[in-house]
Amino acid sequence: MLLAILSLVAIASAADPGLRIAGISVTPRAWDKKANLATFEQYARQAAAQGAQLILSPEGFLEGYVGNDKRTPDLTRAQYFAVGEPLDGPPLLRVAGLARELGVYLGIGFAESRGGRMYNSFVIFSPQGEAAIHYSKVHNGDDEPFNTTGVDFPVVSTPFGKWGALICYDRQLPETSRILAIKGAQLILVPSWGSYGEMNDAMMRTRAFENGVWVAFVHPKRCLFIDPGGRIVARDNGQGDQLVFATIHPSEAGRRGAIRSRKPALYRDILH
Repeated sequence: MLLAILSLVAIASAADPGLRIAGISVTPRAWDKKANLATFEQYARQAAAQGAQLILSPEGFLEGYVGNDKRTPDLTRAQYFAVGEPLDGPPLLRVAGLARELGVYLGIGFAESRGGRMYNSFVIFSPQGEAAIHYSKVHNGDDEPFNTTGVDFPVVSTPFGKWGALICYDRQLPETSRILAIKGAQLILVPSWGSYGEMNDAMMRTRAFENGVWVAFVHPKRCLFIDPGGRIVARDNGQGDQLVFATIHPSEAGRRGAIRSRKPALYRDILH
């Protein structure tokens, strides 16, 4: 019997070798895109050299998250629009090229200029240098006065399972993680900047547990990788700028969590 169990474990491990993920838990410089891009590249290369297949920055890493008026109290519309970058602009093309060179999935947060508007966005480039996920923050809050809100919650299929993304404040509304899980996400990526600490740790663990998904929370001062049972499998050490690694198994998502007991027909009032 024991031999049979071990054989099943070996087969499962071979079928799902896991995804090596790295969080760049680093504080970027305000306004300094050139320096931040160099820092991002430095850490991305280090992470890839240590086997990472998915590498993520915090929210707004490229420009230093200057679109928040708490971080930049005297921010003007003209200043903010001047720092924006289109998805096909030189900095993002450089990130796409780096993903292709390293053969990894590479995600960065940035102030996006699109169609005459600004968005708080996050993009993950595939090992082929193509945008695998392109998400714009839906719940900006009052402290991002010049950002236009995103309008959807995309879920994408990858060789490492289905992924969805939220940005910072999005995570505080339980509906956001739930809709991603309903759409099949096995891994929810949460690049962030604002609050962190004990309450946030509990919230992120709850989002993972109640939806039966993996959660990756990447913040300049905090990094958490959480399994579908709500357990933190890796975290930062609290000692400044650092890379945080974990090997996760997206195929384990969906096997547990209260989401399996949903009765959608009774929840219509939640839409109002």
